[in-house]
Amino acid sequence: MMGRSSGDDEIGAAFAELPMSPSGFSTTILEFVRTAADDRAQMPELDVAATDLGVSRVDFGTGRTDAVSRVARRHAEQAREELAEFFAAERGYFTVAVDLSRARPFQRAVLEAASQIPLGQVRSYRWVAAGAGNRDAVRAVGSALGKNPVPLIVPCHRVVRTDGSLGGYAGGLPLKRRLLLLEREIPGLVGIAATKRVCQVGCPEQRNTTELDRVVFSSVASARASGYAPCPKCAPKDPAGEGAVRPVS
Repeated sequence: MMGRSSGDDEIGAAFAELPMSPSGFSTTILEFVRTAADDRAQMPELDVAATDLGVSRVDFGTGRTDAVSRVARRHAEQAREELAEFFAAERGYFTVAVDLSRARPFQRAVLEAASQIPLGQVRSYRWVAAGAGNRDAVRAVGSALGKNPVPLIVPCHRVVRTDGSLGGYAGGLPLKRRLLLLEREIPGLVGIAATKRVCQVGCPEQRNTTELDRVVFSSVASARASGYAPCPKCAPKDPAGEGAVRPVS
């Protein structure tokens, strides 16, 4: 996720009321992915565009950067750094600002719904449709996700069909499978023994720690039970929860 806004708790509560996919849905899909994928996803060549507000486009391309100013270039460079860490299984969330000002209201709603899907989990197109305010707009959701201007950062690869098939993906289905496999290798939450704080993988608080100083937790609750407090910088959420929505411009 990319920081928190004042409405995060309200949005999170609203998403907690959404109907979940059938029991075992996520686990079944991801176990299939585990057996179908050949190896970890390698970072593809990406074109990144940014404005002063944040990253506005990520394309599977040739490595080009399109930035309108120094501020925009910093956003683009941060996006590349965080994406590289993600593909190295060293980051489970993104903090770079995103500019979705050109997206229409329904597409913005779809992208915000997709951004609620926790790391290492999947949801159906219908679940996203419900989150966007229209449970029956499954086809429209597929179209909106197909035009996701910032794939990977807004994780549309975590959306699959209700029947268990992977659906589509702009980067191709082999990459979608490997992305889901990669996310199974990234711990949800990591505690830092020296500070007794629990973080998301990729938080700056972990930069100067060693493997011996880290403890993997399955939830914030289990971390609290062991005497660890949530990190104020990355504001970790339980992987089983819906996560905080990214603030977008």
